[in-house]
Amino acid sequence: MENNYLVVMAGGIGSRFWPMSKESFPKQFHDVLGVGKSLLQLTVERFINICSEENIFIVTNKAYLDLVKKQLPFLKDSQILLEPFRKNTAPCVAYASYKIKSINENAKLIIVPSDHVILNQIEFESTLQIALKEADNQQLITLGIHPSRPDTGYGYIQFEDLSEDKPKSLKKVKTFTEKPPLELAIKFLESGEFYWNSGMFIWSADSIINAFEKHMPDLHKVFQDALPIFNTSQEASLINSIYPLCKNISIDNGVMEKASNVLVVLADFGWSDLGTWGSLYENLPKDETKNAIVGDKITLHNSSNNIIRMPKNKLALIEGLDGYIVVENENTLLICKKENEQSIKSYVQDLKAKFKTDDI
Repeated sequence: MENNYLVVMAGGIGSRFWPMSKESFPKQFHDVLGVGKSLLQLTVERFINICSEENIFIVTNKAYLDLVKKQLPFLKDSQILLEPFRKNTAPCVAYASYKIKSINENAKLIIVPSDHVILNQIEFESTLQIALKEADNQQLITLGIHPSRPDTGYGYIQFEDLSEDKPKSLKKVKTFTEKPPLELAIKFLESGEFYWNSGMFIWSADSIINAFEKHMPDLHKVFQDALPIFNTSQEASLINSIYPLCKNISIDNGVMEKASNVLVVLADFGWSDLGTWGSLYENLPKDETKNAIVGDKITLHNSSNNIIRMPKNKLALIEGLDGYIVVENENTLLICKKENEQSIKSYVQDLKAKFKTDDI
C-alpha cells in the first residue's frame, strides 16, 4: 500500500454538463448526485483502502486551487499539481508520473478522472488489486467496463485472451476505438469482444515513463530534464515553461494505442462516466413515470422520462414534457431533448460567442 499512488485528473470544464458545470466552477466540484459530497470528494474517498492520504495527488487547472483545498483540506500544497492551461491528458499524466517517480522509485500509479460513479465498491477494489499486481510486470493496464447498451458516447476496447496463466478477467488489448457510430457500437456488443473504455489506468512509474520515452519522446525529454526541479520551490515556474512545449493529446492517443504491453481488466462494478445529463439520469432514482428529479419543490404533470434539476427551494411546475433535460443553475436555464445532449457542448460555444463571455 505504501507504493500505491492515486492521481485524480480534475482540470476539465465538463461543458456537456452545462449549466451546472461552468468555467469558474466545473462539475467535479459540485454535489451532482445530491448526496452532500462533490464528485471529487467521492472519487478520493473511493480509494481509502487502496492508498494513504499522503499518496493522493490531484492534477487540476491553477484556477481551481482554492476549490481543491476547500474540498480536500487534508492535502498539502505539494499534492495539488497545477496546470497553467489544459493540454489534454497526456501532459497531465506525465506531470504526475515524473513527479511521483522523483518521490518514490517503486511507485505504482492509479490514474482516474474525477467524475465517475462506482456503485459496487467491493468489486471495484478487487478489480484494482488484480491490476496493481500486474503492474509489477511492466504492463500498462486499463479497466474495461461490461457494456450494458450500444452507447456512442464511450470509447471501446477490443480484447483477446492471454496465453499465460492469468486471472480470467485479465486480457490483452487488441484495439481501441473512440466513440463509434451506433451501427458499429451494436456490432461491438454482438461480438462479445468489446468493453467500454473506463479511462482509468494502472501502472508502475517506470512503465509509463518508459512508454513516454518510446512513444512520446519529445514529452519525455522535457519532463525527464525537469526531474531535479520537482518538489522544489522552482517547480511551479518550471511547469509554466514546460506546458507550452507539450503536445495537446490524450494519453490514449499518445501512448495506449501505440504500446504493445497493454492489458485490460474486465469489470462490472456499477460504473458510469458522468459526462452528460443522460448518464446522470441513468444513475438517479426515478418516479413512477421515469422522471429523475433533483429539487424539493418540483411538480410535474403529464411528463415522463425527464431529468429535472432545480436549485433548493425553487418552485417549478412542468407540464407536457417527455424525454427532456431541464436544469436551472444561478442565472442560467437549459431545456434540451435528452437525445440531443451530445450537442450541448457546441450550443454552449455558440452562447459564448454570441454574448462575448467565457463563464457561461
